[in-house]
Amino acid sequence: MLKRILVPLDGSLLAEGALVVAARIAHASDGTILLLRVIGVPTTYTPYIYGSDMAQSPQLAQDLIDMEQDNAEKYLAEIGRLDVLAGIQVETTIIPGSAGMSILDTAKEEKVDLIVMSSHGETGFKRFVLGSVAQYVSKHSSVPVLVLQNDGSAPFSTSTDTSHPSHSITALVALDGSELAEASLEPAAYVVAALAAPDQGTLVLSTVANKQAESVKRGSEEFMRDEATKYLIGIGERLQGSDIGKLNLVIEWAIEESKDVANALIETAEHGKALESSYELKGCDLIAIATHGRGGLKRLMAGSVTEKVLGSTSLPMLIVRPRDEK
Repeated sequence: MLKRILVPLDGSLLAEGALVVAARIAHASDGTILLLRVIGVPTTYTPYIYGSDMAQSPQLAQDLIDMEQDNAEKYLAEIGRLDVLAGIQVETTIIPGSAGMSILDTAKEEKVDLIVMSSHGETGFKRFVLGSVAQYVSKHSSVPVLVLQNDGSAPFSTSTDTSHPSHSITALVALDGSELAEASLEPAAYVVAALAAPDQGTLVLSTVANKQAESVKRGSEEFMRDEATKYLIGIGERLQGSDIGKLNLVIEWAIEESKDVANALIETAEHGKALESSYELKGCDLIAIATHGRGGLKRLMAGSVTEKVLGSTSLPMLIVRPRDEK
């Protein structure tokens, strides 16, 4: 499934942190990594940087584009020779334009299966912009997006060894009883299996029961938890009976009660806090979540919840846009 992996780079070490994770996935899936560098084009603010002649000289503008292209080619060539990418088929592409749209267009045109990118980085003019780019891409991408925090590789690895994880990988998969939210299940399974290889990975199927909303309709907290438990166990059994059951994964479940869905997801994933769980939950390495959802367990996966988690958690996030929403 994860045969083509897109890694957008902007020249910063922060963005390059995604290479370690992308390389591990590529090694496990025998996949190809596509490195993307988006270069800027002259804009209305360019004369303030390069002088007033820019606005009056098309040739100067073209020279700037050519210089950016040449620098990008040299940069990607250097990245492609890094030890972390040894043994992996690497392709490169350079596109002039806006970062967000260029990433989405490249993913579509190149038939990418997964985008791996850092949540922060720098442009050529040293502006801190990748946070907004990551938000935009994860919201609009038709393929799953793995957004990495901080230096990119943590908490998956403490070294650049892409052949083996530093510990077993666990992902919390946020569900709400709807098919839309369940769109994150299959991508999460393949990503975790690849990151954990050759060891066994863990999927923790999790839901946050909205205590306030459900108690009005059901009148029973026990009924609410029983319904959530049956749902999560049923999903686990369904996964075990599918192709996902052939992956080197163990499937667990956890339930939390809260009025603040986003905060409850973060607490469960980062600290292992859960009201009920099928095993001893000590925290996760990754949060997998869909951009939209609705249904049986009521209103968990609104787009705003996904955005809030992305903006608040210290963990990487696998964000999946359901097919019906594409």
